[in-house]
Amino acid sequence: MSSYAAKPNIVVVGGSYVGMNFMDTIAPQVQETHNTVLVEKNSHFEHIFAFPRASVIPGFEHKAFVPYTNAFHAAPPGSTSVVHGAATEILPGKVVLQGGQSIPYEYLVVATGTGFFPLRPRTKAEGVEYMKALQERVEQSSNLVIIGGGASGVQMATDAKEYYPSKNVTLIHSRDHLLNRFHGQLHDIVMKKLAALGINVILGRRVKMPPSGIFPTSGPSYNVELADGQFVPADVAISCVGAVPLSGLIESLSPAVLDRSKFILVKPTLQIKDDRYPKVFAIGDVAATGGNKNARSGYAQAQVVVENIKNMIQGSSAKQEYVPSPLAIHMTTGLWNWILFKDPASLQDSPFVEHQNTEEFKGTPEGDRRFQMGCARHWALRAPGVTDYHK
Repeated sequence: MSSYAAKPNIVVVGGSYVGMNFMDTIAPQVQETHNTVLVEKNSHFEHIFAFPRASVIPGFEHKAFVPYTNAFHAAPPGSTSVVHGAATEILPGKVVLQGGQSIPYEYLVVATGTGFFPLRPRTKAEGVEYMKALQERVEQSSNLVIIGGGASGVQMATDAKEYYPSKNVTLIHSRDHLLNRFHGQLHDIVMKKLAALGINVILGRRVKMPPSGIFPTSGPSYNVELADGQFVPADVAISCVGAVPLSGLIESLSPAVLDRSKFILVKPTLQIKDDRYPKVFAIGDVAATGGNKNARSGYAQAQVVVENIKNMIQGSSAKQEYVPSPLAIHMTTGLWNWILFKDPASLQDSPFVEHQNTEEFKGTPEGDRRFQMGCARHWALRAPGVTDYHK
């Protein structure tokens, strides 16, 4: 790491949507005084928004993993670098990687996200192999069970049922309402869509998960057992639950900044809630910001941290604060249908709802891009000029 000696580092741990957005924004603005370093454990950028569809529908799973080839091409040459390695602990002034290597920092941004999906590969090959195994199992199945009534579970269930209309698809959710963090009207809208497709829905019941958290993708059929003793037959079951914050690395620095659910407690400035470390920030899904757990909210948080770090570098005491917006979501409810839903700003208001149908683009290049959940945009952004999507 001798190349870092000339200038101090702004280190970002976590190269998903929010961490990458922060890197894009801050690198051109601090290049004269600081290096900007991304630490990322995975070999490729994971376009997680495409994972539910790519897990049940074949043909583009390899495009959901984008190489970090020239990922920050818009930044000034030499202002950014990517270190592929798993950060195991954060200490004052340095991030320690698996194997003992360390990277010094003056400013640190933790953007590690959550273990949202059962698929957490380290390499593209592992991810593609897992998705293909799921796709094959789904294709051969008669009974598909999906656990989790959040956005991923709903999207996967509706995609699978539209693509394989003869299959028996069951969606199980532990709460009484789907997408239960949102206004109840979203539950009603989604339930109508599921009923129209013929998807079985079981609400208010928990599933007894296997110790690994992942159901078999090979072998004989089995039963998914519910906590009340009921059994649901399955040829394949896929879990879309378990948004566990990936925050363990910060315990070595400040264990008190983790809440009961292990999210990182932050101030409105998005500095961690430990006055000893004013130059350590947390953003995105791993942080207890009070905001929605999605990329759009994370981007807003990234902008706040960019401004606060710039002010600190310049010796200014000015601080920006993050103010969460009402919950909002843009999600698919089938192969060509989307819904944009925004919670009301007050109890007296109504939610904003917009239904979108994109079937008019079917059979066109634009239709392919939409069907593949925007993978092409991330290839153009992170690996411009690369045409071998299997890399």
